[in-house]
Amino acid sequence: MIRTLSLPSGPHHIADISQAAGRAVSDYPYVVRVLLENLCRNRAWGRPVTEADIRGLLDWQAHIGADLPLYVTRVILPDSSGLPVLQDLAALRDAVAARGGDVAAVDTRVPVDLIVDHSLQVDYWGAADAAERNLAREFERNAERYRFLKWAQQAYAGLRLFPPGTGIIHQVNLEYIAPVICRVERPDGVWAHPDFVIGGDSHTPMVNALGVLGWGVGGIDAEAALLGQAYSFPIPRVVGVRLTGRIRPPALTTDAALLITDTLRRAGVTSCAVEFFGPAIASLTVQERATIANMAPEYGATCGYFPIDGQTLAYLRATGRSDEHVALVEAYGRANHLYRDAADPTPSYSEIVEIDLDAVLPSMAGPRRPQDRMPLARIAEDFRSRLPRPLDDGGFAAAQAPGTGAMDHGSIALAAITSCTNTSNPAVMLAAGIVARKAVARGLQPPAWIKRSLAPGSRTVTRYLEEAGLLAPLAALGFDLIGYGCTTCGGKSGPLLPEAAREIEQRGLVAAAVLSGNRNFEGRIHKLIRANYIGAPPLVVLYALAGRIDIDLAHDPIAIDPAGAPVFFHDLWPTPEEIAQAMPAATRREIFVDTYRTSAAGSSLWDTLEAPTGPLFPWDRQSHYLVEPPFFRHADAAGGLERLERELQGARVLAAFGDSVTTDHISPGGEIPADTPAGRYLIDAGVAPNDFNSYVARRGNHEVMARATFANIRIKNLLVPGTEGGVTVHFPDRTPCTIFEAAGAYRDAGIATVILAGKEYGTGSSRDWAAKGSALLGVKAVLAESFERIHRANLVGMGVLPLAFLPGQGWRQLGLDGAESFAFLGLVDGVMEGAPITVEATGPSGVIRFQVQAQVLTQAERQLMREGGIPASVLRACLHASGTVPDFNGETQPRP
Repeated sequence: MIRTLSLPSGPHHIADISQAAGRAVSDYPYVVRVLLENLCRNRAWGRPVTEADIRGLLDWQAHIGADLPLYVTRVILPDSSGLPVLQDLAALRDAVAARGGDVAAVDTRVPVDLIVDHSLQVDYWGAADAAERNLAREFERNAERYRFLKWAQQAYAGLRLFPPGTGIIHQVNLEYIAPVICRVERPDGVWAHPDFVIGGDSHTPMVNALGVLGWGVGGIDAEAALLGQAYSFPIPRVVGVRLTGRIRPPALTTDAALLITDTLRRAGVTSCAVEFFGPAIASLTVQERATIANMAPEYGATCGYFPIDGQTLAYLRATGRSDEHVALVEAYGRANHLYRDAADPTPSYSEIVEIDLDAVLPSMAGPRRPQDRMPLARIAEDFRSRLPRPLDDGGFAAAQAPGTGAMDHGSIALAAITSCTNTSNPAVMLAAGIVARKAVARGLQPPAWIKRSLAPGSRTVTRYLEEAGLLAPLAALGFDLIGYGCTTCGGKSGPLLPEAAREIEQRGLVAAAVLSGNRNFEGRIHKLIRANYIGAPPLVVLYALAGRIDIDLAHDPIAIDPAGAPVFFHDLWPTPEEIAQAMPAATRREIFVDTYRTSAAGSSLWDTLEAPTGPLFPWDRQSHYLVEPPFFRHADAAGGLERLERELQGARVLAAFGDSVTTDHISPGGEIPADTPAGRYLIDAGVAPNDFNSYVARRGNHEVMARATFANIRIKNLLVPGTEGGVTVHFPDRTPCTIFEAAGAYRDAGIATVILAGKEYGTGSSRDWAAKGSALLGVKAVLAESFERIHRANLVGMGVLPLAFLPGQGWRQLGLDGAESFAFLGLVDGVMEGAPITVEATGPSGVIRFQVQAQVLTQAERQLMREGGIPASVLRACLHASGTVPDFNGETQPRP
């Protein structure tokens, strides 16, 4: 299976997938080809990959769900999930040292890139120095976290850090980090192989646009992979998406991405690998593909893959990769059947979904989910219809706003051009600048109450906007550069204008936000804004000018100019010719070379930051940012499925939810309200509300994060109908309390808890704290109608058992009301053998018996559940590697 590829730079060994298959591989999806190469190469490198693993993948359609022992090329992390990962590794080193092991066994075994991009908050805006001031405030607010990251930089051999001010993780990955094809020197010579990356952020699939296979995982999965363990992954269904037609003006790539998201979410591609093909592909640039691939978690897929082709090579050249490396990518891709030519036959897919890009219309998605796409003409009517509807029916339960003021229901309070999804695509960014230029020429301005910001995904964007003469018009409308980071899309929108916040609160307004992001889940963007819409950057500018979400942009005047003339959509919208005229500024190779050759905006602040050194981190016992994680303290104690089955006897329901509960609902990432358990904990610790920072910034403190779990201000626990927020009732006394208080009472009484949920439990971010927090609260199992892939895996990783109701059933359909106590029969066989598990739910009116299926999908996951989760597994592995192994009492003994 190994042969040598001759290149101008010398011979390169490759794992030949056609030799492994013993036949032509043209009918294999490209995703399967990359996975096959990974197995063949790692078997050749002496890793524990078997012939049976390879044979199973060669007949992949018959073995969907079978376990694949993959080895990642690299791991990429944002600071939001990366800091907890490194914090866990620091605690793991402490645990190994305490048991007499060698802390050197705890180190990165594959390259790890961490980009600090999730901590920037929009404190300052609408001024030329906003970016500089926000960056300074970021360092003030996060100095303790950043000192820890600098310690990690010297403590872990394979860790590379990109300081604040560099850009957003996925755009930096696309523009600079991703090699597409890797070149590795080994004792037997030089090898070439495909890049394969997992990331601690769910939008890692954005790099799929470049022909790189990769996807998001929880931090607990990333920990095991960067320690060099095999990454266990089930053979996926591969859904081919045939794109036809073309995106016709006035629609843009963002509109196509929203159509694709809507279509694929309806088609049910959850946990599938999506691979794009068809006649429309060749004309889509990598930047346009990236907008589509970035939304993979929104349509529920593991990845949204575009194979290597001519567009890949053009992008690599344009972004400053060397000619030698581009030649390697093409030569390897063609030699090992990973390069796609237009004339190549269509692979055999599990299913094919047809999407006609001719049907794309200018759209926004909202007000709560990215898959809820609406053409512009429908948005106003939909918003108005939701105002009086009850919360449980998707409405806002809003009365007519009392009194009068500048704002009303539907007024836009926040408009943000941000997010890797769109700021990586110069066509839509240039379009926003052209709209701004035309609006300025007509003398238009957004209403004063709207907070506006521009937060690109990399410094290349401001370079080309400035060269095209479009940065100034955006600033003239209040869209000044505020920094480089996720900001509003990740819940770091900062405070609204005081007058807007006051009017929203005092008059009970349902205000709106418009942003060019990928997520608009409830409570994510800002706690005071209940209606959130995502769309293309130029639409963000147009809605800001209109000042309202309940306007038909397609037909109504957007504004009245100083001369009294109405200004319509077509007056401001850019033509394809205008965008094409500005495009050369965005495709100059020198911009990318210069950007990544010069220091990031935050480099000087980063370089002067003092940090500890040495192999072990010196925890500050007075810190409320960085607290030693508890996950390894008892990780080697006796445990496993038998204990879990015992603990679950007599379990109570902590909370019960409907469909589409997101990881934002389970573990919010935005600001910390003072009147929540987390806020009260910080106040009791002497932290003033002004210094709370965000939930993301406090992820290094498990005391905060346990109290944050299920504490989203918009979460709806159906045990307490008609309410929002982290409240529940304690059984059997039915005492109203917070979810954190109820969890503590159950835990003190020795009673395990479970969660009941509907479909698509755990959609959204790859937020491992949604699983970690659940485990800390004492949740032992989640019973849902279906799970999203990453959160399901995270639950397994923390030893929390995900259980699915049988098709057509759910807790509501079975007549459960949450007051029951639960017992689980046959749990061990259900997890290890896949047999149905019988549940007995005993309530006041008797016993309801039903069956559930454990969502533990691979042999590796079954072993994790037996061991009690990843913390126990990695601790055992590190102790074994350092010469000691734990016994079942948590003591250590010499390795035989």
